[in-house]
Amino acid sequence: MNETTPNPDAGAAAPQGAARTARAPSAQALLWLWIGVVLVGAIGIVGIGLVWQTVLREHSLEQELVRRQQTQQIQTTEAQMLAKQAQDAARESATKVSLLDARLSEVTVQRGQIEELIQSLSRARDENIVVDIDASLRVAMQQSALTGSAEPLMVALKQSDERLARYNQPRLEGVRRAIARDLDRVKSEGMIDVAALTIKLDEVVRMIDDLPLRAQPDLRKDGARAPSTPASDARAAKHAASAPAADDASMPEWAKPWIARWDIFSERVWVDAKSLVRVERIENPEAMLLEPDHVFFLRENLKLRLLNARLALLARQFAIVQGDLQGSMDAIERYFDPKARRTQLALSLIRQVQQQARHTDLPRPDNTLAALATAAAGR
Repeated sequence: MNETTPNPDAGAAAPQGAARTARAPSAQALLWLWIGVVLVGAIGIVGIGLVWQTVLREHSLEQELVRRQQTQQIQTTEAQMLAKQAQDAARESATKVSLLDARLSEVTVQRGQIEELIQSLSRARDENIVVDIDASLRVAMQQSALTGSAEPLMVALKQSDERLARYNQPRLEGVRRAIARDLDRVKSEGMIDVAALTIKLDEVVRMIDDLPLRAQPDLRKDGARAPSTPASDARAAKHAASAPAADDASMPEWAKPWIARWDIFSERVWVDAKSLVRVERIENPEAMLLEPDHVFFLRENLKLRLLNARLALLARQFAIVQGDLQGSMDAIERYFDPKARRTQLALSLIRQVQQQARHTDLPRPDNTLAALATAAAGR
C-alpha cells in the first residue's frame, strides 16, 4: 500500500525545466553584455569629456603663454629703458661723488683747523674765565663806590659763583669758596640806604611850610586857633549859677535872667581874653619877633639847607650832611613850636637821617681776588 505510483505529469514537466535552464544563461549573458556596453559608453563619454577638457586647458595655456610673452616683452623694454636711465644716473652719481670727494677733502682740512682752534680755546678757557670774573668784580667795585651801595658787588659775586658752578672745574673750587666767604662778609656789613634817606629828607622839606611857629599862640596840633566850644559855655553857665544866693534873694525876678546872661557873656569874654595872652619862658626872643616876610625867608632858607644836605648825601660828603642837618635842627627848635606834632615828626626824621648818614667803608672781595690771582698763576 505504501508503494508509490508513477505520476504521468512528472515526466512531462522534466523536459520543460531543462529548457528553462538552458534559456536562463543566455538572458544573463545578455544582461551583462548590456551592462558592459553601458559601461564602455560611459567610459567613452568620460574619456571624450576629459579629452575636451584637456584641449580647452591647452588652449587657455597657449593664450596665457602668449599673454605672458607679450608682458615680458613690455617689461623687457621698460627694463632696458630703466637700465639706460640707471646708467645715466650712475654717471651723474659718479660725477657728484667726485665732487663730494673734493669737498670732503676740503672739509677734512677745515675740520683739522677747527679742531686745532678748539683745542687752543679749551686750553685757554680756564684763564679766560678767571680774567672775566676778575674784570667783572673790579667793575662792580667801581659801581659800588659810585652808588654807595654794595648791591652791584653782591650781584657780581653771585653771577661769578653760578658761572663757576656751571663750568664745574675742580681746579677753581678754591675760587668758589673764596666767593662764598666774601658774599657772607658783604651781607653781614651794614650799608646805608641812600634812597631811603633822601626820601626822608624830601618828606621833611614838604613839611616845612606846615610847621607852626613859636609866635602863634593857642595852637592845636594842626596849627589852627582853638575856637570856643560848648564846654566853655557850660563852664560859664556853671560859674554864673554858683553866684551867692543872697544876691539872688535880693534881686527882683525880672532881673535874674539878665544877670545870668551877663555872667555867661563876661565868662566868655574872660576866656577869650585869657587865650590872647600866653606867659612862657623864651630863651630866644628873636623867635617871637619875626615878621611875616622874615618867616617866609626862614622857611625857604631851611628848605635850601635840607636840599643841600640831600645833594651832599648823594655825593657821599657826610661831613657836609651832618653840618646841614644839625643847623636845620637848631633852626626848627629855635623858631618853631616844639610841642606841635608836625615839628616833632620833622625833628624825628632829621635825627634818623643824621644817625644813618655816616661814612662806612665799602667791603672789598679780597679773598676772591687773591684766589683768582692764584688760579691765574696756575698754582
